[in-house]
Amino acid sequence: MARGNILSYLFFAIILLFSTSCKTKTDKNISNKITRLPYFNAADFTPEWDTPKHKIPEFAFINQKGDTVNNNTYKGKIYIADFFFTSCPGICPKLTKNMAVIQEAYKADKDIMLLSHTVMPWRDSVPLLKRYAEKYNVNSNKWHLVTGDKDALYAIARTGYFADEDFTKTQDENNFIHTENFVLVDKLGYIRGVYNGTLPIDVERLKRHIEILKQEI
Repeated sequence: MARGNILSYLFFAIILLFSTSCKTKTDKNISNKITRLPYFNAADFTPEWDTPKHKIPEFAFINQKGDTVNNNTYKGKIYIADFFFTSCPGICPKLTKNMAVIQEAYKADKDIMLLSHTVMPWRDSVPLLKRYAEKYNVNSNKWHLVTGDKDALYAIARTGYFADEDFTKTQDENNFIHTENFVLVDKLGYIRGVYNGTLPIDVERLKRHIEILKQEI
């Protein structure tokens, strides 16, 4: 065999070996994609992978239909929680529209629910919540907009969902709560993810994490 042909065969053999090696490495990376979500046990949102400690505490609020909503409403469900108020001119419409995107994506999935808490309960009465729900086509079987006692709502926002960053810094209970967080809670009541609810890219990340959580639980 001519020297040129031998060199050509060696060249192609090296290329083939390199390509196979790269493909194997790529396939390995694909197989190592995230298959489990961390737990978030404190307000600094440090991920902890095998130490579920913090559960959403007991709660009872009133929804847009005048019905009581509590932990049992969400028992055995994956749900997304946020905080808003109906007269908010800033981020709340974005939050609500993106919650509506999630509602639409999981409209046929009974294991996925949503929970929006007003942070202005002295104004957001049941009739106001009902009108707001109608405006955004809220499915009352899947998505509850809740009002109730201010102290209870603020306490669960701060110590339950860790949703008030300013409180973490100031510890001032009189401060008004305004947060863009979407909080992902698993079927056992543990926080498994936190997202900026105003950003479509983060909403897509949330949806990917919901799918991971559905396989995990």
